[in-house]
Amino acid sequence: MGDNFKDMNETMIKKMRILVGLVLIVSCVCLAWAEIPSEPLEPSRDHRLSTRIINKFVTKLHYRKSELNDEKSAAIFDRYFDILDPNRSVFTATDIAYFEKYKTRLDDLLKDAKLDPAFEIFRLFQQRRKERSDYALGLLENDFDFNKKDDYVIDRTKGPWPKNKDELDALWQQRVKNDILNLRLDHKTSEEIKNKLSKRYKTVSRRFAQYNSEDIFQLFMNAYLHTLEPHTAYFSPRVSENFKIDMSLSLEGIGAVLKGEDEYTVVQKIIPGGPADLSGKISANDKITGVAQGQDGEMVEVIGWRLDDVVDLIRGPKGTVVKLHLENEKSGSSGKTILITRNKIKLESQAAHKELIDIPNTEHKIGVITIPTFYLDFEAYEKGDKDYRSTTRDVAQLMRELEKENVEGIVIDLRGNGGGSLSEAISLTGLFITSGPVVQVKETSGKLKLNNDPDNGIVYKGPLAILVNGYSASASEIFAGAIQDYKRGIIIGEPTFGKGTVQTIIDLNRYAILPGSKLGQLKITMAQFFRINGDSTQFRGVTPDINFPVASTTEEKGERAYDNALPWAAVKPAKFNSYNMDLTNLDLLIKKHKSRIAINPGFQFLTKQAENIEEARNKKTISLQETVRKLERERNEKEQLTQLNHFRSSRGLDPIIDLDDDEALEGEDKIIKSIMAREAAFILDDMIHLQKQNNAEKHLTQTTKF
Repeated sequence: MGDNFKDMNETMIKKMRILVGLVLIVSCVCLAWAEIPSEPLEPSRDHRLSTRIINKFVTKLHYRKSELNDEKSAAIFDRYFDILDPNRSVFTATDIAYFEKYKTRLDDLLKDAKLDPAFEIFRLFQQRRKERSDYALGLLENDFDFNKKDDYVIDRTKGPWPKNKDELDALWQQRVKNDILNLRLDHKTSEEIKNKLSKRYKTVSRRFAQYNSEDIFQLFMNAYLHTLEPHTAYFSPRVSENFKIDMSLSLEGIGAVLKGEDEYTVVQKIIPGGPADLSGKISANDKITGVAQGQDGEMVEVIGWRLDDVVDLIRGPKGTVVKLHLENEKSGSSGKTILITRNKIKLESQAAHKELIDIPNTEHKIGVITIPTFYLDFEAYEKGDKDYRSTTRDVAQLMRELEKENVEGIVIDLRGNGGGSLSEAISLTGLFITSGPVVQVKETSGKLKLNNDPDNGIVYKGPLAILVNGYSASASEIFAGAIQDYKRGIIIGEPTFGKGTVQTIIDLNRYAILPGSKLGQLKITMAQFFRINGDSTQFRGVTPDINFPVASTTEEKGERAYDNALPWAAVKPAKFNSYNMDLTNLDLLIKKHKSRIAINPGFQFLTKQAENIEEARNKKTISLQETVRKLERERNEKEQLTQLNHFRSSRGLDPIIDLDDDEALEGEDKIIKSIMAREAAFILDDMIHLQKQNNAEKHLTQTTKF
């Protein structure tokens, strides 16, 4: 999720609106009269209009100055093929050679908003993808020899394109053989394997066949924009709506999470408190086969539809009625029809929430507040709604509740928090400091702007720890970095992601001068974050005061994994007064932490998991010999089962005999996630205890002197 930096360059954006308008008046008059293509997979007038607007913004506002030239054209060409065929198993080298004619021309074509090559490439991709699915279906009739020594290359991202159709066929023979072998090792019968893989290959083929021109335009524009750096992107109108929902944590609909399964749209789960939940008429695993608008609307059969198309039919304004036809195992093929009145749904799973952790052998309690994302309901805020939803508001309330429960300290859990609203990261920091700067932002122009705590109050003055991991990014890193620089709290966990750039969301519809245009949004990098100590969070991230030894050992992770990420940089430190948190006992805290986790089954389990993930990530080939694969699988499953049961035993739970025992493993993920949170709470409690001890000793020394 990009960081919203809405007000940063309002003046510049207004100037751009005038500039874009002048350019488009001249360049798009012809487009207004152009014939709309009858073919479904052709660039539209809106796509060409969006391209011109995007080009102007990228040229004038992007933080990394870049121009469209032959070098950029070649990069776009390569990235587009990497997006379409990342494992190099659909196109042949001959196909790539045919399209080489566009490799150094895409820059000129983009400047003129000519998008036909992107659609031409995709049409061939769609054809080749169907050929591959059809070929895979035909291979299901073959008898494969699983006794001979053979290896399958599972990662071909850096490999050569297959020279011709024969090489491509050989790759797919291995791929299908691997798919069959996986199911054989799952003890599936030949008929079950054939049916399952037949459905899988047909579903993949059908989904690619359902791509529309908007999908293709988004793919190609992002191939272009991602050559600038990893976080500039184009959102189609549909994706833009989903982004708005993510940021506001609310939507209007029925309150059900849906998924695509074969040809069906299936209810994955019901959101508590939503219309579907309150109706009692719809359950998880129900298949939605028809949708109608209103009580008397015509039922539209949606079997075989794209998931997002079905979602669009079901979503709607609060107070309106949607009619659904459902099928499940109980109802059989006849199914049932239900009416549900749409309402506003709060997506509470992404909202901040709290829990209490009791410290063993003490009466101490530590509060933990988990923040999955930095959210702000922009629309409600701009309308002046007094009850608008935001991270800062929710966390402030949770901290007040925790203080009433007499917690000794609070841990803010930012693991997996990829960012969100920059203004929320700043205002959240303000809950823990009285006043002062929070982050420095260097704009496209080179100007350095200081963002301060928006108020002079402080909500929580007590002991504080921030828990982070390799997926804590952007706004999370701003908050964690500020807390560390102010010495207001201790940072615990793993080095963070390293995303230190600012993105602004630009609604392209604001710059459309042609009637009836329906454009998307541009997320554009316009600035770079710098901590108040002068260091950028970009590339390096935030280094914890106490590291957890469970992170992946690879260097290629986070921002460092991107081939075109902005480099680390530094600026002059800002002036600020730190809180001088006493970290003189840091070595002792680390020693106590290491002693504790050395005998902690939870950390032993996490460390082993990290090692397993690293081993799997580094594996490029696997054997297609059944005896070898069977031994490997049995060894891996035995090791994982031993590790998990050792962990379960430490919690007084019975061992399980099967890793697929969903009932026994229910809630296990939540418990595993709590391992680090509990250790962070123990570290914070250690710090509180040691500080109290130090203060008592200082007081004793002063008293003795008198």
